[in-house]
Amino acid sequence: MLFTLVEAAAVASFGSGYWSTSGSNILDSNGNVVKLAGVNWFGAETSSYFPHGLWSVSYKQVIDQMATNGYNSLRLPWSNDIIRDPYPNGINYQANPDLQGKSSLQVFDTIINYAGSKGMKVMLDRHRPDSNGQSPLWYTNSVSEQQWIQDWQTMARRYKGNPTVVAADLHNEPHGNACWGCGDPSIDWKAAAERAGNAIHQIEPNWLIVVEGIENYNGNSYWWGGNLMGVANAPVTLNQPNKVVYSVHDYPVEVNNQVWFNDPNFPNNLPGVFDKYWGYILKQNKAPVIVGEFGTTLNDSKDRPWLSTLVNYIKSTGASWTYWCWNPNSGDTGGLVKDDWTTLQYEKDSFLNPIKFRL
Repeated sequence: MLFTLVEAAAVASFGSGYWSTSGSNILDSNGNVVKLAGVNWFGAETSSYFPHGLWSVSYKQVIDQMATNGYNSLRLPWSNDIIRDPYPNGINYQANPDLQGKSSLQVFDTIINYAGSKGMKVMLDRHRPDSNGQSPLWYTNSVSEQQWIQDWQTMARRYKGNPTVVAADLHNEPHGNACWGCGDPSIDWKAAAERAGNAIHQIEPNWLIVVEGIENYNGNSYWWGGNLMGVANAPVTLNQPNKVVYSVHDYPVEVNNQVWFNDPNFPNNLPGVFDKYWGYILKQNKAPVIVGEFGTTLNDSKDRPWLSTLVNYIKSTGASWTYWCWNPNSGDTGGLVKDDWTTLQYEKDSFLNPIKFRL
């Protein structure tokens, strides 16, 4: 019995506390190598101001199902609108009676705390500057860089001391004119990420700072937020050591018919593509990388080979990941559950089984 209790205590402590980095690994507070192996649950970045699906099912049901099926973390998108603390539009309060009367941020609090009670971790994702849509740069005419940073500090204050929240994904999918280390403060995403990361760490020094790539680097074009070639010569450097995690997004042909999908060697060419744009960071032990978005409807003949190859690459390199997405209402990819928000898409889920990582 004593051995069983000791063993149980060891299991309970795995993944505990705040996380840091060592080379290409992420470590928990006890020095164990851990990975984010989770799922995106979007909606709070839209004018609904809450993670979608709560118009039909309870947040507890959603999180219970995620945890039961081996997803250890949530990437929660939000827009800067939510910092103004609007009230959500359209929650089914019969299914979610304890959300009645709560503002959007209070709904976030409730979801995050419940996820933590199930042993899950949370990565906050600044997905949009406002609920109208994404932006190529981290600021817009209506949301300045100063506001972006201040709002991140607001989130850091709100969740400071809550070790369920371990990471801040600074800006979703930089693209267009965004550059890496070019020196122009109006478009240099690397420099902006350093400013924001250091500002967040003034409030909450324990968070991992997640920095996505860009689209174009020295004539090489990749998925929005996926091009990390610039890290080779210009890595992100923060005042707080061992806290930088890079992130990429990768999608199948149905999202955009990129040139590598038409290579006669497809899908065997894909590992070389991944190596070039982001995988080298892991293979050279520079820093951890999280594949923050990847997903598919499985409707195209190239979808399964793409997904299988990417999953094998994630497994072999030790990357973290958050699948896009739980929601069935994602037009590009569909979700891990069907339109009833309850029935698991078993084939999609089975593709991910080899890279799930229980905490």
